[in-house]
Amino acid sequence: MTDWQEISGGITAPKGFKAAGIAAGLKPSGTPDLALIVSETEAIAAGVFTTSQVRAACVDYCRQRLQKKASSRAILCNAGQANAATGEQGWQDALESAKLLGDALNISPDEILLASTGVIGQRIRMDQMRQGIPTLANSLSDTGGDAAAKAIITTDLVTKSIALETTIDGRPVRIGGMAKGSGMIHPNMATMLSFVTCDGLVATPLWQKMITQAANESFNQITVDGDTSTNDCLIALANGQSRTPTITEMSKDAQKLQAMLTAVCQHLAKAIARDGEGATCLIEVQVSGAPDDEGARRVAKTIAGSSLVKSAIFGRDPNWGRIAAAAGRAGVTFRQEDLQVKLGDFLMMDSGQPLEFDRQGASNYLKQAAAGTYLQEDTVLISVCIGNGSGNGIAWGCDLSYDYVKINAEYTT
Repeated sequence: MTDWQEISGGITAPKGFKAAGIAAGLKPSGTPDLALIVSETEAIAAGVFTTSQVRAACVDYCRQRLQKKASSRAILCNAGQANAATGEQGWQDALESAKLLGDALNISPDEILLASTGVIGQRIRMDQMRQGIPTLANSLSDTGGDAAAKAIITTDLVTKSIALETTIDGRPVRIGGMAKGSGMIHPNMATMLSFVTCDGLVATPLWQKMITQAANESFNQITVDGDTSTNDCLIALANGQSRTPTITEMSKDAQKLQAMLTAVCQHLAKAIARDGEGATCLIEVQVSGAPDDEGARRVAKTIAGSSLVKSAIFGRDPNWGRIAAAAGRAGVTFRQEDLQVKLGDFLMMDSGQPLEFDRQGASNYLKQAAAGTYLQEDTVLISVCIGNGSGNGIAWGCDLSYDYVKINAEYTT
């Protein structure tokens, strides 16, 4: 039983937020490629960013902005060019983009955060950006969430967005989110691109702490191909328009908001893994019995990220030995004699011993998951117990298909 309910509106469901998405000509396909999220009032801002040493200009820009002042009014995101590994000129493009938007919105560039996605090594097409930003600003709407979600995708097959609502101090509080990602997914911070809005009011240090915790339990627990992006970011704004009291510590209300925030991020994270390039199913790995939650999460993500496990699932081969091997190399100490492995309802190993199981039935289970529809009965569940510790963790991934190689072999050609 949850303390919240799903509502419509996505990123603009929280009060005081508007969004827009347009086709500015940044992508050769002519599809939407420029998105904007704006809070009507100053919002507390928090972010989690890639730990890669090769970073996009937008990542460094946001880090610097948030270090100076943890608040913002707007997030501008372009698709088509990553503006990563573009040197000083890429940095100047980021600065100009913020200034252009500031002029269009009549706000300071210091109140703007940036995100980019696309091909690494390519600068933003600034001619198209200069022409597009005024149109984008004029397109802002409190129902613009869907348009914005469409404008940030690249190889994604579907958009990813959600909004949830709970009650705090007798008043509704909402969190909305949207994300993009399909390939180059193995975050070591947050996710490819994800944006969260909230109309609650949270003290700055606590909001950053809550965002980091939510990322650790969601985006940091997904993998498609083992590659972390140069542009990964999770940016979250809380503007206080719900008119609820400011949350300053981890009270009961803060815990309620944290749980809803994590639920939003987990929904988006699973949507990214499910939409992995060439994928036919979502893989969920549940690990229990670890010394602590961190260890359990590490084992779960190692299994979800194993190319051998992913390939076996694509081939509908219930080869549990690959699951056991991945658990063993995760860097978490446990006794082999305690290992238990299940695939769906099929118990394959218990107390470190292999068991007889219905191999054809297990293969059919994998086939049924691959035949499932998006967001419905398309999940392969792997359950692993490594001892009697209190640690539990979950990770999400997808299978590895022929199409993944084809998509990425031809990515720039």
